[in-house]
Amino acid sequence: MTEEGRSADEVLDIVDAEDRVVGQRPRGEVYARGLRHRSTAIQVRDAEGRIFVHRRTPTKLIFPSMYDVVVGGVVGEGEEYDAAALREAEEELGVSGLPTPERRLKFLFGTAEHSWFLTVYEVVCTLPVRPQAEEVAWWDWMAPDELERALPGWDVVPDGLECHRRLRLLREGRT
Repeated sequence: MTEEGRSADEVLDIVDAEDRVVGQRPRGEVYARGLRHRSTAIQVRDAEGRIFVHRRTPTKLIFPSMYDVVVGGVVGEGEEYDAAALREAEEELGVSGLPTPERRLKFLFGTAEHSWFLTVYEVVCTLPVRPQAEEVAWWDWMAPDELERALPGWDVVPDGLECHRRLRLLREGRT
């Protein structure tokens, strides 16, 4: 089975406007029907403070081939946000033994097609990364100022861009 097929079959919790579980559905149906669910986003920095950036593979169910400034993904059925954040970060970075990501904020992300609660984390990774080929087509570490200059020219995943914006405001004390 392809990565896309496995992802479409994964069961997710459906949540209400208060982030309470009200049911479960396969991921493919969740995306097709725009059902509200849970997701995590983790901004990863290296020991020098550079931010991990990447381009998603073309096989991703949503936002294929777009750049992203966070790693993460959906929270599985019955899974807690914190556990999902660590799992997703380790999977996408191709590492084991990552420190527990630190929770920074939570918000409801939505577009005309999508809706999910997004819990945002930060983590410092000092391990050598080997990004998952099924998830990451290209990657690099970028200094924050270098990233800010690059972002206007990139087609960036909208929720990742919003996470980046909110984390920047939080660091600047402007939340």
